[in-house]
Amino acid sequence: MTTIGYIVGSLSSTSINRALVEAIAKLAPEGVEFREIEIKNLPFYSQDLEAEFPQVAADFKQAIGDVDGVLIATPEYSRSIPGVLKNAFDWSTRPYGNMSFSGRPVAVIGTSGGPISTAAAQQHLRAIMGHFNAIVMGQPEGMIQMTPGLIDEHGEITNGGTKEFLTSYLGAFISLIERVQKANA
Repeated sequence: MTTIGYIVGSLSSTSINRALVEAIAKLAPEGVEFREIEIKNLPFYSQDLEAEFPQVAADFKQAIGDVDGVLIATPEYSRSIPGVLKNAFDWSTRPYGNMSFSGRPVAVIGTSGGPISTAAAQQHLRAIMGHFNAIVMGQPEGMIQMTPGLIDEHGEITNGGTKEFLTSYLGAFISLIERVQKANA
């Protein structure tokens, strides 16, 4: 069983990035399981909290460690990643020297209504993950323009080309995870 953890960088109950990841999970082949790694309950990072490390932050770090790879779906706020996502990443590096993403396969994706989707946010996210020593999938890049009806009421992708792309995207990520597992064996 291959486990893919996913982080949605939006707290919105109607997040299109959450809808995208849930639609991708439906495309997963047999033997691949998706698990959400939640960020909504993490407190704002402060070094003052490290003396009594919050359990929710420890659980977040453990959830990253318990999966074979992490898919991060980011919205784009003001040409960058949302603050709530950056906050989660700050917790992932604490305590100092204990970086949860180090050596971990990571894929970055995002959707918005605009034609360039979340390109700027993804560029910033890739820079952050590079600093964390994550093994970030370079290609294909997943910048999806959310158009009306792209995901139906059952959470299925309705556009054949987009569905084919996302299936290929997921396959590339699974291949990266397998290569990292083989190298680490």
